[in-house]
Amino acid sequence: MSHKNKNKKFLSPIWILIILIITTASLFYFYLKTFNNKSQVGEGEINTTPIESSSDNVNILLMGVDIGDPKANSNLDPKRTDTIILVNYHPMEKKINIVSIPRDTLIYLKGNRQKINVAHALGGPGYLIDSVQQLIQVPINYYVKLDYKGFREIINSIGGVDIEIKNNMYYDDPAQNLSINFKKGEVAHLDGKKAEEFFRWRKNNDGTGLAEGDIGRIKNQQEFISKVLEKIKSPLIITKIPSILTTIPKYVETNMEPEHIVKYGYAFMKVEKENINMTILKGHTKYINGSSYFIYEKEKNKELIRNLISGYTESFDKEKLNIQVLNGTNKNGLAARYAAKLKEKGYINVFTGNGKNTLNSKIIVCNINKDEISTIKDEFFIKNVEKREFKDEKFDIIVLLGDDFDFSSN
Repeated sequence: MSHKNKNKKFLSPIWILIILIITTASLFYFYLKTFNNKSQVGEGEINTTPIESSSDNVNILLMGVDIGDPKANSNLDPKRTDTIILVNYHPMEKKINIVSIPRDTLIYLKGNRQKINVAHALGGPGYLIDSVQQLIQVPINYYVKLDYKGFREIINSIGGVDIEIKNNMYYDDPAQNLSINFKKGEVAHLDGKKAEEFFRWRKNNDGTGLAEGDIGRIKNQQEFISKVLEKIKSPLIITKIPSILTTIPKYVETNMEPEHIVKYGYAFMKVEKENINMTILKGHTKYINGSSYFIYEKEKNKELIRNLISGYTESFDKEKLNIQVLNGTNKNGLAARYAAKLKEKGYINVFTGNGKNTLNSKIIVCNINKDEISTIKDEFFIKNVEKREFKDEKFDIIVLLGDDFDFSSN
């Protein structure tokens, strides 16, 4: 063996990995600097300057815009938002809430009744941000916008995802060059084009489809998003990083600075799957002058909105709590009426009975933490809460209604 070969030094696998990570990070920051952060807006532009969070809690509005007018030659023609998602991140708890906002949600712009998906077409990202903030009274710190071309390319850049098809999907729209064909029960690999088809589908050519309409479509979208999150959290995604880095800046518009994208992107990657909660704004469908609108119901979303603002994510399952409501008054039916209110809020296992006469209402809880007690105080309309161990642990919560309890004030 020659001295030349003896002296040759080889890089160990760990050093190769370190160099790869450093190189990737450098490329990542370089590409982020090329992001498009200038919105093209319509009439009545509203400022989209980022709102710095006054707490660690951060809200990012994701807006997926449609193709606009298929006959239009310009890419600047007004586009409605086909998908609206609020991503809410709590750094202290390392939890994420992903909240879908139905595109048919009723709002008012300049006093005129509109669907929320029109806001972007009328005034760009600023109009949509303002509309969401006014609707749910939650501050939006940043926005991220993507069209379907970008959606396709980004899904291609991660190598697509596999998903089980739960409905027969057959739909054609020649004007949009859209042809959807999926068979129920198959496991399909969705590249960018197929992913767009799955993401957009709501009904078939013969009118059959999702019983819940757009809400059902959102549930499909959330299932797809879960698969994407699984894919990008996989160790194998490192082989796709160059492709991702060259694709995202071309198609994503945002008002986030590169350092914020790096900061939150890295943080999101570390959030465990069980700490990612997906939900849909609660409300109901109503026809007004022949058009279908989704009516946002503030009271039904009270807990969700508090979570988005305060940074607390509910950690208990309402359906698993066993609750006993005792009537400590001479008012007939008080416990039954109170139990009905709790069931409207999603508490399933609620049992009623009579208790000792008492003047002041109170709640006794077991195995409930500090944050959960705060939620219970708000939802149960009673501020007097005691925490103690039960001899009989059949119930997690016992509510004793006293003479001071008044339904008219709740």
